[in-house]
Amino acid sequence: MFNQYPIGKFTVKENIQKEDIQGWIHDIGDAPKQLADAVEGLTKEQLATPYREGGWKLSQVVHHLADSHMNAYTRFKLGLTEQAPTIKAYDEVAWSTLPDNDLPIEVSLQLFSALHKRLHKLLNSLDEKDLKKMIHHPENGEVTIEQLIATYAWHGKHHVAHITTLRNQRGW
Repeated sequence: MFNQYPIGKFTVKENIQKEDIQGWIHDIGDAPKQLADAVEGLTKEQLATPYREGGWKLSQVVHHLADSHMNAYTRFKLGLTEQAPTIKAYDEVAWSTLPDNDLPIEVSLQLFSALHKRLHKLLNSLDEKDLKKMIHHPENGEVTIEQLIATYAWHGKHHVAHITTLRNQRGW
């Protein structure tokens, strides 16, 4: 279980404060550097290693972060420009098996970095009214923009920890 949730499972915080949001936005802005640092120097063989039994290979984790956060970016934009839109869920496991996951991780590292530059700029521009806007997730119900910020701040740290935990365990 430790390798599955190395920083703990995500929980929605009650009574979100401005400082919480600022911290999460900082984490989102810093996520590309954290990810790049986590995979720096890993060999092809190491990148082909699952972070836990039955888990994704480290390279798939990198590609997944780019895929997931592209979806996140779209969810934020829809939530900010439409009235409580229903967003689309996607099959992340099926996405992880598509041929673009065979590309070098540098492609997804660059995508993740560029995406987070835009996302960080967008999130820093939000006011109180924006933060309370809602999206409807087909599985999770109503989610505010501020809760979405918390989710993706956690999500980036969660997957970076998969990589760093395995590196520490293996002495890489």
